[in-house]
Amino acid sequence: MIVLVGFMGAGKTTVGHLLFAENGEPAFRELESRVICELVDGSEAVLALGGGAAGHPDTIAGLKSAQVIYLQVSYEEAMLRVAGDPYRPMLSRPGLEDLYQHRLSLYDTVATLTVATDGRHPEAVSQDVLAQLARVPAVPPVTT
Repeated sequence: MIVLVGFMGAGKTTVGHLLFAENGEPAFRELESRVICELVDGSEAVLALGGGAAGHPDTIAGLKSAQVIYLQVSYEEAMLRVAGDPYRPMLSRPGLEDLYQHRLSLYDTVATLTVATDGRHPEAVSQDVLAQLARVPAVPPVTT
């Protein structure tokens, strides 16, 4: 399981899509089919969590069996990426920068890998994620 975390605007959704669509439609369809079969069996997927999901204790515990990729973005870059987006009610929240600072430690806590996204194209970020995952041993399943 691969899980992407990071503040809004870090690129979780975009990179999540690209991780499964790197080599054009034919490769995407092949991978899509394989992923669907694996998901039916309860195995691999790519999840892009909401920015605050990493702060919930049950989520933190559940992430221990996954490769958690922290897509690191500066506050300034995040605000540039989401500026004017009417579907982001958090943008009008008072203390948004304080919330960003608070969440940084949450992302660090759950992350198995960190990838910087400032000034980078999503394709470059997804290639970086794939390259880092290729060098990291699989996370063993949590047994109870």
